[in-house]
Amino acid sequence: MSFLYGIAAYAIFSVTFLYAIGFVDGLLVPKTIDTGDATPLAEAIGTNIALLALFAIQHSVMARPQFKRWWTQFVPKSIERSTYVLLASLALALLLWQWQPIPAVVWEIGDPRIAAVVTGLSLAGWLFALTSTFLINHFELFGLHQVTSNLAGRPTPAPHFLTPLFYKVVRHPLYLGLIVAFWAAPTMTVGHLLFAAGMTAYILVGIALEERDLIDLFGEEYRRYKDRVPMLIPWRKSV
Repeated sequence: MSFLYGIAAYAIFSVTFLYAIGFVDGLLVPKTIDTGDATPLAEAIGTNIALLALFAIQHSVMARPQFKRWWTQFVPKSIERSTYVLLASLALALLLWQWQPIPAVVWEIGDPRIAAVVTGLSLAGWLFALTSTFLINHFELFGLHQVTSNLAGRPTPAPHFLTPLFYKVVRHPLYLGLIVAFWAAPTMTVGHLLFAAGMTAYILVGIALEERDLIDLFGEEYRRYKDRVPMLIPWRKSV
C-alpha cells in the first residue's frame, strides 16, 4: 500500500508539474496564467497572494526537520516524503486552478522570433530545474526511493552530500532554473509579474531555511561549499 501510495503521489506531481509549465508559458493547457474570468483588481491581487502564501507555507513548513520529527509520529517514515509531495502538488494545483488573471501588460516583445527565443529560454529553465533533481536523487526527492526501499525491506540510506555538474557552479540550480522559467516571458502581464515575484521571494526565503538545515546536517562540509560556490548567479560570489 505504501508503494502504491508513493506511485500515486508521484503521478499527481508529474501531471501538476507538466500543467504548471503550460500554465506559465501559455502552452497547450485550457487555463493559463493570463486566461480566465476577469475579477476586480483588488480581489485578484488578494486571491493570488493568498494562493502563493498557502503554497509557500505548506512547502516550507513541511520540509523542516522539526515538522518531520513531529509528523512521523502519525505518518510512517516510508511515506513521509510522498505525503509531502502529494500535498505540495495539491497546493500547486489549487493555485493553478484558482489563479486570477491580471491582464494589464508590463512588457511585450513584438518580434515573433525574439518572443520564441524567450519562450524557449523559459522552457530551458524548466528543463534545467528538472535535470538538477536527477543529478542528485530525483526518486528520493519525490518519495519513490523511500517507498521502494520499504517494499523491498531495505532501510533508506543516510543522505550523502553530493555536488555533481550544475552543483559545482551554483548551490541551487533547481531554483535557478525555476526563476528563469518564471521570468522569461515574451509578454509579461501584471498577473504574471505577481506570480514571478511571489515565487522568487518564496525561493529566496526557502533557500535561507534550507541552507540552515543543510548546515545542521552536513556541518563544516556544507559551510566550505557555501563559501566556495555562489548561491544562484554563477559569476558572482555569494555571501
